[in-house]
Parts: sequence; structure tokens; C-alpha cells
Amino acid sequence: MTITITAFERSPDGGRGLARDTRVRWALEEVGQPYKVRLVSFRAMKEPAHLALHPFGQIPTYEEGDLGLFETGAIVFHIAERHAGLLPEDANARTRAITWMFAALNTVEPPILELATARLLEGDKPWSKERLPLVEDRVRDRLKQLSARLGSADWLDGPFSAGDLMMVSVLLRLKSSGILNEYPNLAAYVARGEARPAYKRAFDAQLAVYTGKPPTG
Repeated sequence: MTITITAFERSPDGGRGLARDTRVRWALEEVGQPYKVRLVSFRAMKEPAHLALHPFGQIPTYEEGDLGLFETGAIVFHIAERHAGLLPEDANARTRAITWMFAALNTVEPPILELATARLLEGDKPWSKERLPLVEDRVRDRLKQLSARLGSADWLDGPFSAGDLMMVSVLLRLKSSGILNEYPNLAAYVARGEARPAYKRAFDAQLAVYTGKPPTG
């Protein structure tokens, strides 16, 4: 059965790989599964046909036969469960990798998204200069903890897993802020993720949607 995912018709991130369909593309590339992409406009995202797939009117969605999924965590978990390459065979290591997926989305990403909101949407508010340092410090608190746990290892728990895929995807949002560079091992960790051939293919495919040019790889 052909896998079909949805993505922005015109990605608001400028093709920098921050739109969440990139996470799903990356997972599918890691496990070697072909897929199709259906591009969705902002208007179409709020129409009944798309809302039937994603009740909150967002992207990406995932369709395979009569299965329809939304939320990147659920989609990547499904891909990792269905196909070899993103979860260890050992039961305990497998569970730890899944734990890191939850940690990326539930513990590390929220303050990062809050920072993005504070900078992009609240920068002109009179209280922004006072609030922004507090938000940045919350991000740093999480990065300090994550940095200590990663240490000098290449990945979070043994070989690369779905946990690393999700964590790197989350941390990528910090590259333009400069905060990530305050933690050299985390910056190197993200760079290792970006260097993976599967990530490069996913990034190029998402960039091609923005530029209108086919991927070169």
C-alpha cells in the first residue's frame, strides 16, 4: 500500500526543514519506505476533507490503506514500529528509545516553541524585553540537562533511534537563535543528525516544495 503524507503547499519556514512533515519524511527515508506527498494550502487545511484527517487542521497527516494518522510523534512511532531501522530489537533499549521520543516532544520542545512565539509574535509587546530572558532561561535549563545526559556520546542511548530523530528535529528550531551553540555537544549532536543521508534526502524534498525545484539527490 502506498504511503501518502501531507505537507504545506507553501512552507512558512522558507524550506529550512522546520515544517513537521520533514520529521515524517526523515523517518520514512531512514527505514527505506517510498511515499507520496499531497500538498495542502492553508485554506484547504481548514476544509472538511482535511479536517477529517487532522481534526486540528494542521500538517502532516499519514495515510496507508484505511489507516489515517496525525501528530508527528504518533506517525513516526508507527513508522518505527512497522519497519526496522528506528527502534532497537532489545525490548528495554526499544522502550528507552520510545521514552526519548516522548521527552523530545513533551519536555524539550515546549519551551523552544514558547521561545519562538516570544520572538516572532510577541516581540513588539511592551513587556517582551522583560519576558524574553525568562523564556530563554527555561530553554537553557532544558538544554543543560540534556547536554549533561548526552555527554560525549554520539546518540542518546546507543545507536541512532527514533528518539534521536525526534530530539534532533526539535533542537533544529534553535539553530537560528544561537542558544544551541552554547552547548557544543548538543550542536555537534544536531550536526550528526543533519549529516545522515536520510535526513539530507528529507530536507532536500521539503526544500524542493518551497523552491519549486526537484531534489538534486
